[in-house]
Amino acid sequence: MSETQRFGVSIPKELLDKFDDMIADRGYRNRSEAIRDMIRDRIVEREWEEDEEVMGVVTLLYDHHQHHLSDKLTGLQHDFHQLVISTTHLHVDADNCLELIAVKGHGGEVRAMANKLISTKGVIHGKLLATSTGAGLS
Repeated sequence: MSETQRFGVSIPKELLDKFDDMIADRGYRNRSEAIRDMIRDRIVEREWEEDEEVMGVVTLLYDHHQHHLSDKLTGLQHDFHQLVISTTHLHVDADNCLELIAVKGHGGEVRAMANKLISTKGVIHGKLLATSTGAGLS
């Protein structure tokens, strides 16, 4: 792990009060932990913006009774097989399924794949949870 550095920050009292309320609501023990997480979040956003290698999870909620929908979704995953690490299929109830697709690749490719899956006719709800490979975040 790298050496920890200390620095000072000047913030208006009203903004600091809101920040303290926010970090208390989220359960942080101190401001430093919250600031580190906020910095990491911004670094991850930048990795996606700059089309670096990233990771994520695509969630898809759909009615499995939709004609050939499962086959279409599986076919799209095969079209992007180089990005798909793993898929987990969950039976939500008698009608609905939830797919969790772990992905890794360049941000633009991953986002394109997620958009194709999410916009497939019959998908009730889909979302891309974007994260990092973790390189440079410690």
